Amino acid sequence: MAEYKVSLPAKLINGGVAGLVGVTCVFPIDLAKTRLQNQQGAQVYKGMLDCLTKTVHSEGYFGCYRGAAVNLTLVTPEKAIKLAANDIFRQKLSKDGKLPLWGEVLAGCGAGTCQVVVTTPMEMLKIQLQDAGRLAAQRPVPTPAQAAGPAPSLVAPPPAQPTPPNRLSATSITLELLKTRGLAGLYRGAGATLLRDVPFSMIYFPLFANLNSLGQRGAGPGCQGDVQRRAPFLQSFMAGCAAGSVAAVAVTPLDVIKTRLQTLQKGEGEDSYRGVVDCTRRIMRREGPSAFLKGAACRALVIAPLFGIAQGVYFLGVGEMVLGLLE
Repeated sequence: MAEYKVSLPAKLINGGVAGLVGVTCVFPIDLAKTRLQNQQGAQVYKGMLDCLTKTVHSEGYFGCYRGAAVNLTLVTPEKAIKLAANDIFRQKLSKDGKLPLWGEVLAGCGAGTCQVVVTTPMEMLKIQLQDAGRLAAQRPVPTPAQAAGPAPSLVAPPPAQPTPPNRLSATSITLELLKTRGLAGLYRGAGATLLRDVPFSMIYFPLFANLNSLGQRGAGPGCQGDVQRRAPFLQSFMAGCAAGSVAAVAVTPLDVIKTRLQTLQKGEGEDSYRGVVDCTRRIMRREGPSAFLKGAACRALVIAPLFGIAQGVYFLGVGEMVLGLLE
């Protein structure tokens, strides 16, 4: 069977389109995941559905998409780099269209490493915007006595001027970080991001490739691992969902640590951390081992369709169609 080779521009377009479609579909669940992972003392939310219900009630429907603009802007290069890098590494490491398991793991490791340059600042900005609603919900509401103030006097007080709430934006956060901490501020938690994304890719890509190969067209005995054969759309979609959910749950403890390290504003009584080791020790001591699995179900529900859609669009060849129209 002739090899099916995809050009680099087509891979980048496929990865970008896949990321945009996937993020649009699952972003509210990702918001719930971030808020649940950041809860330390006061439990504002009891679970994913409770979090989404309270978010819609207090912030409106579009409150579920706080931080989505950052993600939609940067997910195109992030997903494009991740998927294209994995494909390139797999092609370089394969011989006669065959790739051993160690090559699949190494290709995934390379892809996860490459994407961190975009993932870290994207996650940094997204987390601040997503968590703002949780911090606002933790602030104490003034009692009627406090709202009434001191006993009335004969002199009428000046009318109270309402103070509009400070609404964070990605631009204001970026400028503040660059001004106070320099470029390193945007890459806070880069080590934790690397510790999460490299193992994720090392699990996801080999698992996806092997699940996907079960439905490759014309695949027979000895065709396992052929990096250029194509599977049907449904097979690619289901393989992406299954591999994504397994990899997502496996690295959830590392995702909790990354989220805690990258959250700049803390609620009352919440810990700040000096690094990965300090964060791990404090979470274990104060919240127990179960805290490392906070948001695991949300993360699986986010990653499974996200990567299912990504691989489905990727294997539909949207990039090739776009390039064909431009020729």
